Amino acid sequence: MIRLILPVHLRNLAGAGREVELQIDGAPTQRSVLDALEASYPMLRGTIRDAATQRRRPLVRFFACEQDLSHDSPDAPLPEAVAAGKEPFWVVGAMAGG
Repeated sequence: MIRLILPVHLRNLAGAGREVELQIDGAPTQRSVLDALEASYPMLRGTIRDAATQRRRPLVRFFACEQDLSHDSPDAPLPEAVAAGKEPFWVVGAMAGG
């Protein structure tokens, strides 16, 4: 079971709590986690990744185990602590402006 933490605006859109749990078959990757999230919460399609290209939206970041995974390959395995459910995978809305 993968634990995923969403920012407030996506929680509100999905009608979900701060943390959601997702069942992933095989080794979890960013892609498999986000695919499972969008399958469970279809209203989130296109909010975290572009619906056509599946690329991460510019002001969205991914973190796990105190590491920024935003620029990692979407098919790279997530850290073992995330795969074991000990640590969450974080989706964070980045801040912009001056």
